[in-house]
Amino acid sequence: MAVYGYHRTSTKEQHLDRGIIEIQNFCREHHLELIDIFTDQMTGKKFDRPEYQFLKKRICLGDMLIITELDRLGRNKLGILKELRYFQKKGVRVMVLELPTTLIDLSKFSNELARMMIETINNMMIELYVSMADAEMKKKEKRQREGYETKHMRGEWDEIGRPAVMGRELFYQYFEKVVAGEITPTELRRELNMTHSTFYRYRNMYYKKYAKKFQSED
Repeated sequence: MAVYGYHRTSTKEQHLDRGIIEIQNFCREHHLELIDIFTDQMTGKKFDRPEYQFLKKRICLGDMLIITELDRLGRNKLGILKELRYFQKKGVRVMVLELPTTLIDLSKFSNELARMMIETINNMMIELYVSMADAEMKKKEKRQREGYETKHMRGEWDEIGRPAVMGRELFYQYFEKVVAGEITPTELRRELNMTHSTFYRYRNMYYKKYAKKFQSED
């Protein structure tokens, strides 16, 4: 069994020392022979980081990978989930210093029992990240949906989810010229550079909104 560490910071201005020292101290305290610590200083949005990719090629079945936090692997939860599954399939135990359940000492157990416990721990981490990634995705979809609804209410988006040619209220102001007889609908449509269907959709919305106004005039 070989023991490796991995640590990442987003920029070169951030120091790697703290994470490296934490991993070294953990290995020293638990009498683990640390072979190497791989480090990258670049964004966690992508996983094609040179040292991380080299680590993935070098680490083997039965080896151990130690990281300080899961977000040192990356910032994207779905991406992290994919990486955890990769290590699980490769038979690598991932130990995360911020997650005590991943740090259980398995040296006292038989090889078969230890293997089963490693698999259970890895599955727990994966299930945790599945739920977190799912929650994050639902939250993102909710924010997008609320954003679309708000834009739609403001007239900034049309009925089928495309950016509106212009805000409804602004169109209504222009259309008042037609109502006042200052300009014809065709002239206004050309002035606003609208297609025939878009113009009359906006016009219908105007009449629907101000229906009572025209009823009272009748």
